[in-house]
Amino acid sequence: MRETSPDVPARLRAALEAAEFTVDAVRELLGEVADGALLRNETTPALRRTATDRGALATLTRLFLLQTTVAADAAEAALPGLVDRLVAEGVLDRSVSEVAARLDVRPYASDDHPLWVVSDLTPGLDGLPQRVGADHVLGISPASTSLAQLTIRDRVGRSLDLGTGCGVQALHLALHSDAVVATDVNPRALGIARFNAALNGVADRVEVRDGSFFEPVRAERYDLIATNPPFVISPATGERLVYRDSGLPGDQVVEDIVRAAPDHLTERGWCQVLANWVVERDRPWDERLAGWLSPDVDALVVQRELVDPAAYVELWLKDSGHHPATGGDPAEYHRRYDTWLSWLEEHGVDAVGFGWVNLRAGGTGRHDLWDWPYDVEQPIAPAIGAWADGVTSEIDRLSTFVRREDVVQETVGPAGAEDPETIVLRQQRGFRRARRADTVVAAVVGACDGELPLGPLLDAVAQLLDRDLAETTQTYLPVVRELVDEGFLVSPA
Repeated sequence: MRETSPDVPARLRAALEAAEFTVDAVRELLGEVADGALLRNETTPALRRTATDRGALATLTRLFLLQTTVAADAAEAALPGLVDRLVAEGVLDRSVSEVAARLDVRPYASDDHPLWVVSDLTPGLDGLPQRVGADHVLGISPASTSLAQLTIRDRVGRSLDLGTGCGVQALHLALHSDAVVATDVNPRALGIARFNAALNGVADRVEVRDGSFFEPVRAERYDLIATNPPFVISPATGERLVYRDSGLPGDQVVEDIVRAAPDHLTERGWCQVLANWVVERDRPWDERLAGWLSPDVDALVVQRELVDPAAYVELWLKDSGHHPATGGDPAEYHRRYDTWLSWLEEHGVDAVGFGWVNLRAGGTGRHDLWDWPYDVEQPIAPAIGAWADGVTSEIDRLSTFVRREDVVQETVGPAGAEDPETIVLRQQRGFRRARRADTVVAAVVGACDGELPLGPLLDAVAQLLDRDLAETTQTYLPVVRELVDEGFLVSPA
């Protein structure tokens, strides 16, 4: 977008606030059916719902979210004194009697703090062709939402949004950071990110820098780095969408970030990455990724999904608008599909993993790599933080722990039986783990109150169950280590 006048974002924010242009208000305006259809990129129910509504909220919804023209006088009423200014900024187009959006402006819910995000228009509404330009600036997406839910939200001094795009992660970071640096190589993204920072009143805390990955922040360290890099694993075809294609081979962009990040973290600082990675034939994925990890960090790498090459290629060809169903040329689609599959096969790619890389500087150098495709609670960030606290906890007879409040015990056995056949400990939150337990483990977990040390607690359980005290300690201290690592037990607050 064009160079922004300082007062335009502030005046636009005032207009959006006055219209109550929020996620909840739009959902209420459209109703469940039309809102659900819009989530599927279908606008007709929402257009019908707002057809006769001349209010500011309906006008902004039709203009930006439904991408339809609105009468010039309605636009002026919803955006008083701003239409011509937004035309000059490249946000709107105007004819004699109508106004249309050139950029997307939409409400975004961040906890209890409403935000607004400007980006390029959402492609593919109502089945229209969805090809986008190489410098397309993506808006709010499932990937950006996933990273936001992954990111630790402790109060910090300095944060880095690496590859900011429209700047949505920088907006999140600005809510709990004294200062944020956001980097990108796409000039359009840099302009939009600056506008979004000003629109949301955090321009004084967000500095946008031009440059690739860590180049603009050489020799600088941060308390928190969050990045959703252009991680798509594709052949170098000469056509590159900057928001998803790094131009580097395979998953090198992710490897480079993971290897470089420790040099840019403060003591106990975090780097959190949303990523794809190659899964090679005849080599475990975790063995390969473990080779990227520095001994100077604690690391939790979680593989959330595994996708076969064909499904992966289809996903991203549809994303770029090459699928015939979204306006692509069938012959070109098949050519690209075949070329991409051949490239993956030549490079020994058996599948592609989707997941998270979490690094924390300092600690013990503990590296955990989990295959966890199961349902988790969102946001997952508190569980990531609890994992980091757990791996640095000392486990001995003097240690004290408390059962996490969401852990419940399930027992199964014949009716009237004195003892259950099976005991299961289950988390209701976080990773929602479940593990079988014997009577000793169940008793220990139930008795952990944050006050009684493990030694006396294990002795009491052993006496109650008529077990040898020394053997019980030797056998069950390692089990307590597992319970802490898995989040069933936590250190007292």
